[in-house]
Amino acid sequence: MGEGKGSTLVHLLVVVLSLVAFGFAIAAERRRSVGTVVKDDITNSTYCVYNSDAATGYGVGAFLFLLSGESLLMGVSKCMCFGRPLAPGSDRAWSIIYFVSSWLTFLVAEACLIAGATRNAYHTKYRGMIYAQNFSCETLRKGVFIAGAVFVVATMILNVYYYMYFAKATTTMPAHKANRTNSTVGMTGYA
Repeated sequence: MGEGKGSTLVHLLVVVLSLVAFGFAIAAERRRSVGTVVKDDITNSTYCVYNSDAATGYGVGAFLFLLSGESLLMGVSKCMCFGRPLAPGSDRAWSIIYFVSSWLTFLVAEACLIAGATRNAYHTKYRGMIYAQNFSCETLRKGVFIAGAVFVVATMILNVYYYMYFAKATTTMPAHKANRTNSTVGMTGYA
């Protein structure tokens, strides 16, 4: 890390992993399962038939890519707690603010992605007899994966700023007092 910039490779990998997670989250939203009610004439019951289950895989993929990006960044920065101490100043303050903010958005994004994938994978089969009213096949609400995608982008931006300020705070040398060997004030007695 030179001149408080941080490693360009780390920046690039975090951005690429986050963008792949974003792409998977968007794909998961577009491929959510949709169920249709079908009547079985033999047993006189109704059941739900769902289209593809690709959204679950896309949601899990987005979860794993975002987790990889966050793990990479926390491994490189040693989670800000276990490496070199950060130099006091505004860079350290911003580093802490972005660290906490990125973790909050990361946790929300991961919760949206894994909850969406889990809920999308859940399919009801039999709904009941034909004389029951208001049949509907349970599906994932619109927007769960989109919310995850928005928080993925927020996490990516906050991670980039966190690493930038973290690199500045670790490369800044603390100011030391000047070593004075000769005093300019005369302390000798009058003879």
